[in-house]
Amino acid sequence: MTGRRALYLAGVVAICAWVLVPMWLLAANALGGQPVIAAWPKPWIPLSISFATLAEFLAIEGVFRAMLIGFEVAVLCTLFSVALGLPAGYALARYSFRGANAFRLMVLLTRAFPVGILALPLTVGFIRLGLYDTPLGIALMHTALALPFAVLVSASLFQAIPRELEEAAWVFGCSPFQAAWRVVMPLALPGVSAVAIFAFVISWNEVFAASVLSARNRTLTAYLLAMLSESPLSYQFAGGLLLIVPSVLFIFLVRRHLFAMWGIASR
Repeated sequence: MTGRRALYLAGVVAICAWVLVPMWLLAANALGGQPVIAAWPKPWIPLSISFATLAEFLAIEGVFRAMLIGFEVAVLCTLFSVALGLPAGYALARYSFRGANAFRLMVLLTRAFPVGILALPLTVGFIRLGLYDTPLGIALMHTALALPFAVLVSASLFQAIPRELEEAAWVFGCSPFQAAWRVVMPLALPGVSAVAIFAFVISWNEVFAASVLSARNRTLTAYLLAMLSESPLSYQFAGGLLLIVPSVLFIFLVRRHLFAMWGIASR
């Protein structure tokens, strides 16, 4: 048991280091300025922490607007993914119909086509529909990327919730919709949080589709790729820090429901 516990703790430490060390390096370089960027080894705690580089980065024309567009797109993608993924996952989990396995396979196959191959027809189609260079168009594309995960995770989640709970609600006078909404959905909140986190993060960090399907209304990732690739390292680190902060904050806000998936109490 001692060996297993030591192996478990070593795995936890390795995963935490894998996630936190790059974030710490990014934050140290963004907030420490040029002396920290040039220093090696990096100081664990920069002696001089300054937000001047972040302020200068945000003062660049178009950066703040790109952040707002990226946040709008990510929120729309999250809403669309949850609104479409949950009903599809519920149908797969609760109803037996011909072609269910084929439907699951088709959902997975949507991720088999690289976005680069579809870039030209997507651009032409979006121009014809009036969705090119709009936050809604980019959000719909990001929803297509996140939806397979949302559907399959939701299906697995609803399969783990006993159907007898819904049947008991029917006995007490609930309609099928009321039983699903009042009984199943509260139990499914951890999975819903996981779907929302994935959709938000994949939309916020996605760069290729956002670059292809936009010209002026770019998200932050597309704007950084187009305008700041030749910028000083301090600005690049500042942009990287601003890219991860919204995702971390979003995860922090929904941590209560996410931790409930593993039975961890949140205080």
